[in-house]
Order: sequence, then structure tokens, then C-alpha cells
Amino acid sequence: MSHPFVFACVTPHGLPILEELSGDEPDLMAKTRQSMKQLGAWMHEAAPETIIVLTPHGLKIEGMFSVSTSSFMAGEMSEQTVAMMVGDERPEKGVIIHFKRSVDRDLANAIVTGAEAQSIPVAAANFATAQGPFSTLPLDWGAMVPLHFMPDVPVVVVTPSRSLSYDDHLAMGRIIAHQVRQSGKRVGLIASCDWSHAHDERGPYGFHENAKALDTQVVELFKTNALEKMTSFSDSFIHHAKPDGIWQTLILAGAIPEASRNNTFLSYEVPTYFGMMCVAYHAS
Repeated sequence: MSHPFVFACVTPHGLPILEELSGDEPDLMAKTRQSMKQLGAWMHEAAPETIIVLTPHGLKIEGMFSVSTSSFMAGEMSEQTVAMMVGDERPEKGVIIHFKRSVDRDLANAIVTGAEAQSIPVAAANFATAQGPFSTLPLDWGAMVPLHFMPDVPVVVVTPSRSLSYDDHLAMGRIIAHQVRQSGKRVGLIASCDWSHAHDERGPYGFHENAKALDTQVVELFKTNALEKMTSFSDSFIHHAKPDGIWQTLILAGAIPEASRNNTFLSYEVPTYFGMMCVAYHAS
């Protein structure tokens, strides 16, 4: 059986991917930016009604997946945010990009219901009011960066929990795929993943040799569609390399079975202290 998404992809979420936020180094992430433009073009061609985003930086609820069920999500990205990420304590605001999306509440609630039915820990997340303009959750950079390149359609944002098992993440992916199929909607899927954050001793997480080792293995697993093998990485290997992409990838792996992974590997690079990868999964 083919997967139910009109298009799916794995993207990074480094803010300088957006040329407006790249400051005086517009070419720093040019390779990844070009890949993101290609992913965005394919998503536009696929014409989704809704896009599901799997992000590590959304609303974190310990021991539970969180699923946005608010009416809207909104946030902003700025040069100040970029500076803060590398330890600049007194950055200027600079360029600001404001972002707002409506939420596909029907699909979001269906995913929550499906997870509850299988005893997967999940929280339906809302804020302020039951619905309407005040019912607006924060939209994080892990979602905003890839969505910047995508069609302006309603979203569902899902944030994993690292305290849940890998099997729970694979199961959540299967639940998402089932509910998308049941909805009859044209849905896109984005797994927003940066990889090891310990490539550069000048970076905020320092240097560890595991960073290159883990990313090298991850690239091979994407190229060979063997995503489930990430579950064999040891805790210490992950701790020292500091990736944030494994959990979203396993949700995607559950949602798109190996036999349905018609993929195009676009790029991998490490222009700063963390790895970035772009992979497309086309509809069969």
C-alpha cells in the first residue's frame, strides 16, 4: 500500500537558511537553501490541503506527544533569534519575519483520538480560548523555517517526547498515516530535523567525534531507506553527538513504510556546528 501523503520530506530548520536571516553571510547555507526551495516546489506541485509538521522545538509535554488543536499558531523569527542561538547575549532585533497559520483542527483531533485509542500518551494542546483569534499557540522555528518554503495552508504541529519509546514514535507515525487516509484530504508531511550539534568546538555544544560518526550513519540510513535502524544507536552515542532529528524521523518511518519510501536525497552539509539534510518522499 502506498503512503497517504501527497508529498513528504525531511528538512532542517537552521534560521540562516532563510536569506533574510543570514546577515552578512548569505552564502553560508546556500546549498541547503536551494534544496529547501526544491522541496517547497514539490510541495506546491502536490497541492496539499493541510501540512503536518513534526518538530522538536514545539510545545514540549514530558512523557506525551503534543498535538496542536488551537485555532491558530503564530510566531516570529529574527536575526536576534539567530544570535541568541550562538550565545550572543545582547543581540539586535534586526530583520523580523512574522508567521501565522490556521490549524486543521479536525485532523489534529482525529490524530489525538487515534493515539488515545491505542494507549499512546498524547495531549491535545490549546491556549486561552476554546476557539477563535485568542486560541493561538506559539509556532516554533522548527516549524516556521520549513513552512517558509511551503504553501500557505492549515497545519497540524506534532512535537515528540524523548522520554517515550522508539516504538511509541513508530506507532504515532502509523496512527498519523491512518487518520490522514481516513480523512480523505490531501496532506503533506514535514519531519523537521537538524542533526548532530557537536561538529564545532566554537559552537554552543562544543565538539565531539560522535557528531560526524552519527551523521555519516544517518545519511546512509536515509539513502538506503533503513530509518528504523536509528533505534539501535546507543544513548551515549546520541548524547555526545546531540542530534534532534531521530524522534521526528521515527514518526515519519512509521507513517511511511519502507516499501513506500520513494525518496530523493537532495543534500547534507555542516556549514556551522550542526548537520542539515534534505530528503524528499514522493507519492507512489
